[in-house]
Amino acid sequence: MAAKPGLRRRTLLLAAGGLLVGCDAEPATGPVHLRLATGPAGAVYRRIGGALAAHISEQVPGATVTTVPSGASTDNIRMLRAGVVHLGLSSLDATITEDGSAPEGISALCRLYDSHLHLVVLAGSAIDEFGDLRGRRVSLGAHDSGTEFTALRVLRLHKVDHDGRYLSQAESAAALRDGAIDAMFSLTGVPTPAITELAQRQPVRLIPLDAQADALVTAYPGPYAPARIPATAYAGVSATSTVAVPNVLLARNDLPEDLVYAITDTIFTHTGGITAAGRDGAEALPEAWQINVRTGISTSSIPLHPGAAAWFRDRKR
Repeated sequence: MAAKPGLRRRTLLLAAGGLLVGCDAEPATGPVHLRLATGPAGAVYRRIGGALAAHISEQVPGATVTTVPSGASTDNIRMLRAGVVHLGLSSLDATITEDGSAPEGISALCRLYDSHLHLVVLAGSAIDEFGDLRGRRVSLGAHDSGTEFTALRVLRLHKVDHDGRYLSQAESAAALRDGAIDAMFSLTGVPTPAITELAQRQPVRLIPLDAQADALVTAYPGPYAPARIPATAYAGVSATSTVAVPNVLLARNDLPEDLVYAITDTIFTHTGGITAAGRDGAEALPEAWQINVRTGISTSSIPLHPGAAAWFRDRKR
C-alpha cells in the first residue's frame, strides 16, 4: 500500500534530520535550535509556551526549542519581525494590522485556543460596571501584551478615561490584592493562574463585558466573539459575560517549510502530550484541550505558513 502524502513527506523530513536551517537562517548540518516567545509571569502563555517547546523538542528529531519570556502578543510580534525568535504566541486581534493583513515577514502556524477578557475587582469594590472605571487606577497588563492591546481598544471605544498602569498578570493580581490599583484587565485562558491564586486568597468579582463584546464585534469584525467565563473557573466568582479572542502560534516566513510541517504535525497529532507536558496533571494546561484540527486552520486574515498549509491539505486527503 502506498504511503499517504503527509506521512511520506514527514518521513523524508525526519530522515533528513540535521539538514534543516539553523537559528541564523543559514544552511546547517547540526541540530536546529529555535526560540519561542511566550509571555510574562503568571500568564497562560508562559505555561502553554513551555509545554509546546518541550513537546516539539521531544517529538521533532534534531529540533530543540527554548522559550523566551516576554510582555506577550505585541512584544512577541516585534521579536519575530526582528529575528530574535522564530516562533511566538499572540492574540489574533493584535496580529491583524490596520489594513487587515499579517505583519510583514510573519505567518500563522495554527490557531491554538481562545482567551477571555477578564476585568477583575475585589469583592467589596465600588466598581459594578465598565463605566465605573472612569478615573480609576486600572492595570492594562504588561507593555506590549495582548491584554494591553484589547483593553485599550475597548476603553477607547467606550471613551472611558482612566489611570492606566502597566503590570504583568502576577503583578496586577498582587497590586489589586494590596489596594495599589482598583481593577485589572487580563486577556488570558480560563482559568489563569494569577487570578486563580488571587481568588483563593481574597474574594474577587468579574465585571460583565457583554456590551463591550458587542462593540468590539461590530467595530472590528473577525477576531472577537461574545463569550462567558463559567462559574467553575474561579472560587466564589459567578459566571460572567465577556469577549473571547483566539490565540495563534506565529512563525517567521523564512522558517523551512518541512520544519514547520513537522511542528504542525506534532502539535495536532499529540495534543494530549502537550496537555500533560505540565507534569502536574491535565488541569495544569486545560487550554490545550481546545487544540484541534477543525479550529486549528482558522487564522482569519493571517495566512498559514506554507509548511502548515501543506500539513492541513494533507490531512484532507
